[in-house]
Amino acid sequence: MSLYKRKDSPHWWVRITPLHGKPIQESTGTSDRIKAQEYHDKLKASLWDRERLGIKPKRSWCEAVVRWLEETSHKASHSGDKAKLVWLHGYLGRLNLDDINRDVIDQIKRAKLREVKPATVNRYLALVRSILIRAKDDWEWIERVPKIKLFKESLGRERALTPIEAKRLLDELPAHQRAVVLFALATGLRQGNILKLEWSQVDLKNHHAWIRASQSKSRRPIAVPLNDTAMSVLAAQAGKHSQRVFTYRGKPLEKAHNVTWTAALRRAGISDFRWHDLRHTWATWQRQAGTPTHELQRLGGWLTASMVERYAHLAPDQLAGAAGRIDAVLPNYDLTTLEPFGNVVAIRGAA
Repeated sequence: MSLYKRKDSPHWWVRITPLHGKPIQESTGTSDRIKAQEYHDKLKASLWDRERLGIKPKRSWCEAVVRWLEETSHKASHSGDKAKLVWLHGYLGRLNLDDINRDVIDQIKRAKLREVKPATVNRYLALVRSILIRAKDDWEWIERVPKIKLFKESLGRERALTPIEAKRLLDELPAHQRAVVLFALATGLRQGNILKLEWSQVDLKNHHAWIRASQSKSRRPIAVPLNDTAMSVLAAQAGKHSQRVFTYRGKPLEKAHNVTWTAALRRAGISDFRWHDLRHTWATWQRQAGTPTHELQRLGGWLTASMVERYAHLAPDQLAGAAGRIDAVLPNYDLTTLEPFGNVVAIRGAA
């Protein structure tokens, strides 16, 4: 019987055997016999369309979200995706994928723009676009994806401290935070990697530390050569905790950019500076010291060289050396023989 009752459920159930595949057996979600029959008929018609006419069944946004979260659980941004999807549910939760068009996307864009900056809105729009593209290309659930235009963003912050500013800031910080900031300036590591650093990841004998792949934003392990400054910081932390490197009053330090950090910046006369800008400061100082792109990329754990290019202009001496290599190729001209020739300059080679 295609419509029946079960002892363990107050609802009517359906059982339909398609031409291909396993029988479909599911609850109609209603105890009303007439409504259950309507559910049965719609389901059967949908199977007919799918098998005989090649029409794809409609898929919901919620189905796509569940599958997306399952397939991307390994991503470093997984928890961030879940938070964004909770907010997006209010606009997309009741829709099928085919119902998501430009009007819906524009509604999301306007609503989120009232709460956050355009760059943050882009992260939400990009997530929607990624899910829809996967639904189209990988899952073959939909035929097309609406055009989702993101806001134009700047190339990224380049705020970095000067050595004098860095000293003023360090002087204003309490000892436990001074250690973390100094270690950040010495290694370029992200705040999370520093705060969660364990002694098992440090080899003091060989002046070496490492960030596990599971802790890295790129999901690749990062080798951290320890310079003298970093070693001095670690030496001062030794013995304070059996597991974690950075602590406060005997407990692992969980957050560095707090009220104390903000107050220290204010006393040091430093504005428009975030904790993550310590990493920009480290990279800036490295380039100014002549560290080439490929070395800086490995030291910083960046996935591609393009992520390091924002610091390229900070090494003019190195670029000047490269530009000078062409001198050996050019002929030796006597510049004192330059003569005006109409609107151009004629160069006569030296005898």
